Amino acid sequence: MRILLGEAIAMGPGKAELLEHIRDTGSISAAARRMKMSYRRAWLLVEAMNQCFRQPLVESSKGGVHGGGAQLTSFGEEALARYRAMEAEAYQAVAARMDEFRMLLSGQAPED
Repeated sequence: MRILLGEAIAMGPGKAELLEHIRDTGSISAAARRMKMSYRRAWLLVEAMNQCFRQPLVESSKGGVHGGGAQLTSFGEEALARYRAMEAEAYQAVAARMDEFRMLLSGQAPED
């Protein structure tokens, strides 16, 4: 499920996962490593989310002697929780149909 704001994806599965990793690690760079993406890509996703919402979802501090870091704001925690709740509700709503739909698939993914 993706939440759009105009043409921008305000929140989707990848952004939600990134927020969870930032929450768990306290770092955008560590979150990026967990997702096997570049720090720049993760930073751009965080910036996009912060611009799409009424308040920032992530606050970061610059590195220095004690290093930098990042954390979800209370607003970010709320946005993430609400997104995950909607995602779970959507899954429950279509679970039976998904089982029916999967029966249409060949069972073997195409090769790249």
